[in-house]
Amino acid sequence: MDALTWARLLGLVLLMAAVPLAWIWARKPGASRAQRLIALTSLTLFLTFDLIVFGAFTRLSDSGLGCPDWPGCYGEVSPLAARDDIHAAQTAQPTGPVTWSKAWIEMIHRYLAMLVGALIVVMTALAWMERRRLQLSPWWATATLVWVLIQGLFGKYTVVLKLYPAIVTLHLLGGAVLLALLVRQREAYLGRALPLPAVTKAWVPVSLLAVFFQMALGGWVSTNYAVLACQGFPSCNGQWWPQMDFAAGFELLRELGRTAEGGFLPSAALVAIHWVHRLFALVVVALLLALAWGLHRAPDTRPWAFALVGLLLWQVGSGMANVVLQWPLLAALMHTAGAAAMVGVLTALWVRSRAAPLSIRSDVQTGSLQPLHSLP
Repeated sequence: MDALTWARLLGLVLLMAAVPLAWIWARKPGASRAQRLIALTSLTLFLTFDLIVFGAFTRLSDSGLGCPDWPGCYGEVSPLAARDDIHAAQTAQPTGPVTWSKAWIEMIHRYLAMLVGALIVVMTALAWMERRRLQLSPWWATATLVWVLIQGLFGKYTVVLKLYPAIVTLHLLGGAVLLALLVRQREAYLGRALPLPAVTKAWVPVSLLAVFFQMALGGWVSTNYAVLACQGFPSCNGQWWPQMDFAAGFELLRELGRTAEGGFLPSAALVAIHWVHRLFALVVVALLLALAWGLHRAPDTRPWAFALVGLLLWQVGSGMANVVLQWPLLAALMHTAGAAAMVGVLTALWVRSRAAPLSIRSDVQTGSLQPLHSLP
């Protein structure tokens, strides 16, 4: 892309970011910057969740290479300007990676990612401006800004390296980390505390790490197109321990569909990828049920137990539907959305469990924010 196209793309991103920012500012004309920071963090969190789900839709609709360059489309700001190149590619391969619809899906995903990045820039600036009033470290916001830039690089190399499985999986995990960082900031600004018994409190980060690892395994299943490698449920291809090739399946440095030596990936490798994801799901289920049981014992934390059990049922149901119904798009998107929601809920629970037991002050409503809580 030349300098003029870069300038046009930047202008488009600024224009997109101006819409939600104007809405936040116009919604409460008399609000303080601290209140607007909380509102902006909440909106960016919502858009990041949408971005994760739409990223899954981009991958599952085979639109990841809908525009085979980055960050534009054939060196242009939008598929409209690149219509001749897209038409030529679609004529050569009507069902190939580049079609008119796939180009738009890919670019909408990029536009949404750029919008989230722009809003995080504003969030970081506000966090530094309000650091004395909030008396909370702005370095979390700065870390989020750094991470969204890294996430952008993952997005770039997803395209440049032609859907390299390790990069695509890291891109998915990067989205989940970004979501967790935004949840952490929002909870810190609100200052809500939720004291937990020591035993229950210890299960929260363990469960969160287990969910992240399961997301990594799920991303590895999806990026290697191993969802249908195991037919039937709960067994795999009529066996409880099918033939598997773990070495080939979990070789990270290889191209899509290939072994590290360049040969075609054997079906036994795909079975290994799928079956490990199912087996570790049992670990996640056990951890979350144990955590939910601990939360259910106190009235204040009982809603969190119901939320975790509900999300767990959602994940098990959507995961089974992917296998039994032969990987329908809706079930796959539901599975991704459930995993992202689980990360958000566990992160919020973790932050609140570590906060000092102070209630939200009326200062949040008036805009005169004081120290809300402290984290160790």
